[in-house]
Amino acid sequence: MKNPLLRPWLTEKSTGLTEQRGQYVFKVKPDADKEDIRNAVEKKFGVKVKSVRTINCLGKARMQHTRKGLIFSKKSDWKKAVITLAEGQSIDYYSGAAQKSEG
Repeated sequence: MKNPLLRPWLTEKSTGLTEQRGQYVFKVKPDADKEDIRNAVEKKFGVKVKSVRTINCLGKARMQHTRKGLIFSKKSDWKKAVITLAEGQSIDYYSGAAQKSEG
């Protein structure tokens, strides 16, 4: 698999995990497995991954009111990964953006 990482998942809960436990949360491709995710994080950020946990999230059901009645639909299912790094390591999500703005 090329790159299973789609983007960092930045919420209040994921930020708390990062500050308290050194865990980082990413939205990943639904067909990615733990080994693919581990290799991608280690290669992209240059860190040592201690463990990877994955969660399959179900898409929310939607209901839309129209003139012809109700239309029911569903958002796509997605997957997220919680990455635990080795002791003393961290990931800076914005390192690329900070380097570009200085020059």
